[in-house]
Amino acid sequence: MHIVIIGGGFAGVNLALALGDNKNFEITLVDKNNYNFFPPLIYQVATGFLEPSSISYPFRKLFSRKENVHFRLGYLQKVVPEANKVILHNGELEYDYLVFATGAKTNYFGMENVKKNAIAMKTLDDAIEMRNKLLQQMEQAIISTDPDDIKKRLTIVIAGGGPTGVELSGMFAEMRNGILRKEYPELIGKGSEIYLIDGGDALLSPMSAKSQQETYKELRKLGVNIMLKSRVKDFVNDTVFLASGETIPAKTLIWAAGVTAKVFEGLPAESYGRGGRMITDEFHKVQHTANIYAIGDTSLQLTDQDWPFGHPQVAQTAIQQGRHLAKNFKLMVANQPLTAFKYKDKGSMAIIGRMEAVADLPKPKVHFNGVIAWFAWLFIHLISLITYRNRARTLFNWMISYFTKDQSLRMIIKPTLRSYNDD
Repeated sequence: MHIVIIGGGFAGVNLALALGDNKNFEITLVDKNNYNFFPPLIYQVATGFLEPSSISYPFRKLFSRKENVHFRLGYLQKVVPEANKVILHNGELEYDYLVFATGAKTNYFGMENVKKNAIAMKTLDDAIEMRNKLLQQMEQAIISTDPDDIKKRLTIVIAGGGPTGVELSGMFAEMRNGILRKEYPELIGKGSEIYLIDGGDALLSPMSAKSQQETYKELRKLGVNIMLKSRVKDFVNDTVFLASGETIPAKTLIWAAGVTAKVFEGLPAESYGRGGRMITDEFHKVQHTANIYAIGDTSLQLTDQDWPFGHPQVAQTAIQQGRHLAKNFKLMVANQPLTAFKYKDKGSMAIIGRMEAVADLPKPKVHFNGVIAWFAWLFIHLISLITYRNRARTLFNWMISYFTKDQSLRMIIKPTLRSYNDD
């Protein structure tokens, strides 16, 4: 049985690893990158607290001991269900079963200027771009003689009050109040501002009221300007335009305000639901298909009674669905009844700043914050990394950051195009 998995995030990797070394299956995982990475920590790469290799790992090395698991670097262009094959940008693959684990992409809600000029927070490329841009803006601010230009370069606007927006805001505020005052003394008092904008009534909307209130209070204490019930309308000419008519002069807009799933040519329109997600049954099979499955952020499963509007698009959902589908494939080969998927909510948490975080546990309903929540956040994210090497590197970097309140990973590293005549 040949299973082709499109996407190497949490869902795809957990499915492939769970079926690894099982002689009943031949697995081919396709991804546009040659590495797996851990999205919840890309903001720490963006702010120079982790190196990219701490949260990423090459697929070929990951699968090197799984003889039945193969990797293919490529982009999916089209599905041909009637022929059981997929068209990649660099070839074709035939399958017995096809699994979409393609995650989600940034949703700009049709705002082309925002899409063109803002920085997203979905990939390692985004994180490195952000780090380069922020460091370059500060270097340019030092040599600028125009106070308005300096303030624009030092002002950061973050759209989206979910975990990514909150954690970025807290990290930037901690850096501004500590590291950058030491390394960029020329910029002290030049008007650095951090804005966190969200269209809802509270930050971290899926979490408890206590977590929302604690987060608001701590970010305000750090000096973050929080604007609720506000929405970014445009970003052009170094100005962020809000729906209310207000404007914020800034050269940096970080977009963490929404995601949407990817739509692929060849699947019936009826297979897609809200947010471009593929509608699946309790066994992860895509509606109106015979042998195509979807797991993780791209899946919209409406059969779980506890989650009638679909499961949350978080790492735990993807991990659990990847492992569950692997079990069902094994049952399928053994001609045994399949089991329906039931999501086990393990809670939500967000880090706000040094020694400060919030966490909610579902059963029993418990909220805690402060140092305990901070250590819990560190532990959960550490064990969720894909390999022991990633965990060791991340723990090492975190220990340095904790004891020194600093890191040394703030380098501007960007590719350059060289001709063959360059020496």
